[in-house]
Amino acid sequence: MNIFRLTGDLSHLAAIIILLLKIWKSRSCAGISGKSQLLFALVFTTRYLDLFTSFISLYNTSMKLIYIACSYATVYLIYMKFKATYDGNHDTFRVEFLIVPVGGLSFLVNHDFSPLEVSCSGQEEVVILVVLLQK
Repeated sequence: MNIFRLTGDLSHLAAIIILLLKIWKSRSCAGISGKSQLLFALVFTTRYLDLFTSFISLYNTSMKLIYIACSYATVYLIYMKFKATYDGNHDTFRVEFLIVPVGGLSFLVNHDFSPLEVSCSGQEEVVILVVLLQK
């Protein structure tokens, strides 16, 4: 196990858990971009589609499932549980301006024209843009 990967995974997981705890304890999702969290859930889903095709290790599989579950839990809390506290008026980014070009690029720029490769090829660009678009 690479110590840098372990440190990165655990700090990323801690950040996600802190966000979930902040939403849960304050009973509010004010100031959190629901669209960004939805895009993160989409990114984790497409990035970790290899869960169904290859097994690397128990640690790897567990972390992927935890990331996916936590990202969808965040989306659930924002759009369902605490929907009254979500301010969509301030979450003005138009997601289609990101998804459509990246979806097109993922068909054009990939290593192998397989469904798994096409779905995974655009997720790096989405992650970069989602992080840059957060305020």
